[in-house]
Amino acid sequence: MLDVCLLGTGGMMPLPYRWLTSLMTRFNGSSVLIDCGEGTQIAIKEKGWSFKPIDILCFTHYHADHISGLPGLLLTMGNADRREPLTMIGPKGLERVVSAMRVIAPELPFEIKFMELQDAEETIEINGYKITAFKVNHKVTCYGYTIEIQRQGKFQVDKALSLDIPKPYWNRLQKGEIIELKGQTYTPDLVMGAARKGIKITYCTDTRPTKSIIDNAKESDLFICEGMYGEPGKEEKAMEYKHMTFKEAATLAKEARVHQMWLTHYSPSLNHPQEFMEQVYNIFPNAVAGKDRMSVTLEFEEEES
Repeated sequence: MLDVCLLGTGGMMPLPYRWLTSLMTRFNGSSVLIDCGEGTQIAIKEKGWSFKPIDILCFTHYHADHISGLPGLLLTMGNADRREPLTMIGPKGLERVVSAMRVIAPELPFEIKFMELQDAEETIEINGYKITAFKVNHKVTCYGYTIEIQRQGKFQVDKALSLDIPKPYWNRLQKGEIIELKGQTYTPDLVMGAARKGIKITYCTDTRPTKSIIDNAKESDLFICEGMYGEPGKEEKAMEYKHMTFKEAATLAKEARVHQMWLTHYSPSLNHPQEFMEQVYNIFPNAVAGKDRMSVTLEFEEEES
């Protein structure tokens, strides 16, 4: 299962009732954080989740409302006696940007590993997560992220028995190892069934609608998408500043055939997003106006016996 929490839903600046947009996931003892604007660590504390298991930190881009909370978060993680390495993923320039911010957090008890994105789409497999970063369309280089928890097929006992594979090697084959035994080579595909449906979420902010979003969000269990403007008459402003309206986000959700959409990254002037949701429901009914600390636990689909 995958725990997902939308820590904050604000764009541009934090408000007394709305932290800046950030997403956190938890799976098998490892956490991913996407974006870290001012107030992110307070939002984590308010949610009651822990900083220490954050192993992967992804950045969509380097505007202040998406990264300005990083020095404080690093210091908090260091004060929690963290020793494990922290992997950071983001557009080109990541190490330079983070190094500049670390002037006020120069000494940490853990290593930071940098993975700078270069291509239009890149996939990283780490700590049981399959993370796909894909370019979107903002005023600066910006990426969306799809996070998948893949699920391998079932171990087929009958095939293992028919091949006379000793039981002590079954678990190793399940874990993907290749077994060499008495001149025979046994590969996992000989005993594993077809891959089963996993869990998939997609997150994107600060962008105009793009085909890359539709392609990568396709059939996501949860699509978390920017809805900077909900009020009528904001279309030209959205195009000028390269953001999205509620209706545009809903259209992406419909075209990508996602299961559910949460809106986020609201303009500071958008005080009550729920007031403008009717236009969204008309396009994509299974949508929610995101709220700070909204969370869900996504489970693997039950299989028919």
